[in-house]
Amino acid sequence: MRIFNGLKNKISNAIQTLRSSVSLPAFLASTPPCSVSKYVGRRPLPYRAGSKACRCIARICRLFMVIPSALKELLHYPHNVAVISHRNPDGDAIGSSLAMQHYLEQYGHTVHVLFPSEYPEEFGFLPASEDILIWDIHTEECRQVLNRKNVFIFLDFNALNRIDKMGEYVKDLPGKRILIDHHLYPDPIADYVFSEPEASSTCELVYRFIEAMGDMQKLNPTVGKCIYTGIVTDTGSFKHATNSRVFRIAADLIDRGMDDTDVQDKIFNSNKIKNLRLLGHCLINRMEYLPEYRTAYIWLTRKDYETFDIQRGDTEGIVNYLLTVRDVRLAAFIHNQPNIVKLSLRSKGDIDVQEICRTHFNGGGHKNAAGAYSHTSLKATIDKFLSILPLYRDVLTR
Repeated sequence: MRIFNGLKNKISNAIQTLRSSVSLPAFLASTPPCSVSKYVGRRPLPYRAGSKACRCIARICRLFMVIPSALKELLHYPHNVAVISHRNPDGDAIGSSLAMQHYLEQYGHTVHVLFPSEYPEEFGFLPASEDILIWDIHTEECRQVLNRKNVFIFLDFNALNRIDKMGEYVKDLPGKRILIDHHLYPDPIADYVFSEPEASSTCELVYRFIEAMGDMQKLNPTVGKCIYTGIVTDTGSFKHATNSRVFRIAADLIDRGMDDTDVQDKIFNSNKIKNLRLLGHCLINRMEYLPEYRTAYIWLTRKDYETFDIQRGDTEGIVNYLLTVRDVRLAAFIHNQPNIVKLSLRSKGDIDVQEICRTHFNGGGHKNAAGAYSHTSLKATIDKFLSILPLYRDVLTR
């Protein structure tokens, strides 16, 4: 253990030295997104883009989350902090945001959590969820709160367009910015970037951030409950996007007093009767199966939204039922919301739905879970989705 800690310290010092000479755009362009860093200076990257040295540094960063001393100093003294996550917040967005709030408040920070839109009501059990400010509802109050902030923490998104009009407002406000996220291709929107697409969730990264800050004593059951919420939802109850570290994190949270059974019960056993009727409607009347492409999809109309009184979060998880079919490798949920058509894609194995969404629908996400929006009609969106399947026949049917 002594040898391991010595090696860790040497690697950490080497990384810190290297970072002092790396510019943010150059580093992001030359390596896979790295787990931590404060990018400063204007000197060119000292290693060839894509070189073995750059790849090695990125791997080291993923092993050890290193907090720059300037960031530690910033967070060790009370500030006015805004914690922001993306539109249509899911369990990882709300879990990571509230975990960060409860952690920072132990340092005396004044913290507000802000989302562009409302969150699903099943996450209302999380402590302080009732205090979250919603831009769509409390626009003027959000502006006033943001004007007072001098630290902005961006969680579970990596481009300002993911927070819509709030992003336009925040971009010109003075203050330090910290980004913690696990999506691909981060935009250069923060002073400190903690980006790791291989992580199971942003909540996993928040846990590791607290660990790297040397603050495990602040990881109380309240913080743990929030972190576990994001992990369990983004991994589908540990069915995908897992790694050995995330199981160790879950075990540690339980050892610290977090009630995992209670969290899962509140998230997954909170359906209303209308949710089950909607699921039945989707599977009986709205499911299509394309065996030649090993693909299935479900579609919903605006009329369906009225008939089943569909509210935010009511359709969460429906697409995953398609992947329970043995021969289905690609699943899609295409639904006509009031102003847009939304696509949610899920896959098994090496089928990269993030690439499909990014290339054909200007969307994004993860390899096996991604999403996008369309401003055409529901029929046109479905037709486009069907038209691209021949391009992926080989990978879908292998």
